[in-house]
Amino acid sequence: MTAAPVLALRGVSKRFGAVQALSDVDLEIRAGEVTALVGDNGAGKSTLIKTIAGVHPIDSGDISFKGRPVRITRPHDAQDLGIATVYQDLALCDNLDVVANLFLGRELSRGSVLDSVAMERRARELLDTLSIRIPNVRIPVASLSGGQRQVVAIARALVGSPEVVILDEPTAALGVEQTAQVLDLVERLRDQGLAVVLISHNMADVQAVADSVAVLRLGRNNGVFRVEETSGETIIAAITGAADNAVTRRRGRRPAASQESREPQAREEQEKTP
Repeated sequence: MTAAPVLALRGVSKRFGAVQALSDVDLEIRAGEVTALVGDNGAGKSTLIKTIAGVHPIDSGDISFKGRPVRITRPHDAQDLGIATVYQDLALCDNLDVVANLFLGRELSRGSVLDSVAMERRARELLDTLSIRIPNVRIPVASLSGGQRQVVAIARALVGSPEVVILDEPTAALGVEQTAQVLDLVERLRDQGLAVVLISHNMADVQAVADSVAVLRLGRNNGVFRVEETSGETIIAAITGAADNAVTRRRGRRPAASQESREPQAREEQEKTP
């Protein structure tokens, strides 16, 4: 935790009409670490990620990248900084092959002609670097499994050599074997020195690969925990607000109330004592 964060948010707030989606949120993302962003439905996770990705410009607060203040008002701003986001819907073109999906919008060309050979070679190098096993990079994405589609979407995010990779629920619709494949890829991204932000509802996945966990509750920070030092129950309590509810508040007031109720009785006994 001594390294300076590559991406830092301070006091970030975002409102949509009458709805205050984020209130004074802080977040630090460090290179070579997986930071899990967790919270219940409506906690503000997606809104926070979209402010980083440039989909929703922040209303107030500060964002710094590598120690310098930056403004992210559109997706191109985030991409230019080196921030890549893989959303839950993947946004892949099923009718195109793996190579075409990887370079969609960033096609390589020689003059006015697409350089298919160079793109295929670069695609194979990228997939090999990430230890992604896809037998044929020229098959349509529609014929791939869910896990293969997910890793293709992640690989596409790496074409621009980003320094921060945000993964929105990458294992939500996957089976056990495919989930393991994606989690292995997340660890490889960390081992390559990238800063990874993992949004997930699955605490087993979070505890398996995350170094730290940032909890959002009702649009506010509700704790940052180091995984190796924190139990899953503690993190879940922060997510659900179990440590701050009506029962615990009543329990916290009970001793004082009981003491007040006992004081008149104690004074009466003292007066009766000769």
